Amino acid sequence: MATEYGREYGDGSGYGHGYGREDRRRGGARLLPAGLRAPFEPRAWREFAYVLLGLPIGVLLFTYAVTMLSLGAGLLVTFLGVPVLAAGLAGCRGLGALERTRARALLGMKVADPEPLRVRKSGLWAWMGAVLKSGTSWRHLLYAVLHFPWAVFSFAVAVSFWTYGWALLTYPLWFWLFPMYGGQDGLQLYGDETHRIYLDNPFEITVTALVGLLFTLATPWVVRALTTVDRLLVRGLLGPSRLVSRVVELESDRGVVVDGAAADLRRIERDLHDGAQARLSALAMDLGLAKEKLAEDPQAAARLVDEAHGEVKTALRELRDLARGIHPAVLTDRGLDAALSAVASRCPVPVRMEVDLPSRPAPAIEGIAYFTVSELLQNVGRHSGARSASVDVWRSENRLMLQVVDDGVGGADPAGGTGLAGLAERLDAVDGVLVVDSPPGGPTRVTAELPWRT
Repeated sequence: MATEYGREYGDGSGYGHGYGREDRRRGGARLLPAGLRAPFEPRAWREFAYVLLGLPIGVLLFTYAVTMLSLGAGLLVTFLGVPVLAAGLAGCRGLGALERTRARALLGMKVADPEPLRVRKSGLWAWMGAVLKSGTSWRHLLYAVLHFPWAVFSFAVAVSFWTYGWALLTYPLWFWLFPMYGGQDGLQLYGDETHRIYLDNPFEITVTALVGLLFTLATPWVVRALTTVDRLLVRGLLGPSRLVSRVVELESDRGVVVDGAAADLRRIERDLHDGAQARLSALAMDLGLAKEKLAEDPQAAARLVDEAHGEVKTALRELRDLARGIHPAVLTDRGLDAALSAVASRCPVPVRMEVDLPSRPAPAIEGIAYFTVSELLQNVGRHSGARSASVDVWRSENRLMLQVVDDGVGGADPAGGTGLAGLAERLDAVDGVLVVDSPPGGPTRVTAELPWRT
């Protein structure tokens, strides 16, 4: 853990350098405020292209879905209704895959494919039954129906904002077309039988361009708001259902737990084999030699027994440390307050400890909280360069909150290594969260959140 944490923070001579370089790269790309650079960013044009393509694709989806649904429902009284309806739903699934690809490419969405069609038996009837019973198929059909009116609305709004904005913004460049080819003084703002108002003097032309600038600057944000609804439709109707997503998440968490348990078993086996077992073997050999020399050379035997006594104390200390690493007795007997106080006393950095819990959580949650704080304090002592640290533990509604703060050099990044990332995965396996706030120069604040279970 210490080595992994060191990679995240940097080595001893370059603690947190990577964070500063990333900030400089981002700062160089953001010289203009977000509102001014938005119309020229690739994201704005990709979202606008998504809205433009949404209308013809929406027409295609709506026409296909309504035609196949109406035809299939009308033919249900005959033999042909079921296969037509199944074919229509299967086609909607295929068009839904096209929509997911479009959303990934233009909106940058990370939407997973829904659960595949499960056909338990071979044959055409089994396939049609699976299609008709699949909730995913009907959600794709619902998307095809609902997407069309929204595509019409978003297309009209986005194109209107875009065309009016750029037309008004560039009005000073082309207003001369009206008196030269249109027979009027300029763009007509108002007119009736007796009175007409044209935008033809320098002040009005300037105001028109400023209004166009406002429209142009607002267009990317309007389009982004429109595509937010598209994101919800794609994620909710074309992605996996919440139940399937939860099952996948639980399977992933189970794999993390199993892998973590296997790694702990390997670590315990390695520590026993390389530590206590090797020392006990050497102890047995020393005692055997002492037994042989006891009669002929008592002084040599006494030295061997003295060395064996030292090996016994070392082996006992290693076994005690190993047992503490598995599950400390003080945690079982006295709870988190006493166990974490013992961890803080062994930290080379002075630690202020505050535990405010109305009762004890479940043993599994209590153990995870203990080892989380223990590993974080080890990292503080070895890599942060801090002069002091603090640990706060409290309960917030149905969550157990842990926070470790140090005044070290900062720069910790879970994405830069596997130490904090591995700790975050362990917390995620029990629906926990790890948040790291570590700017260059410090302080570093690591907050862990665990479910409260009694």
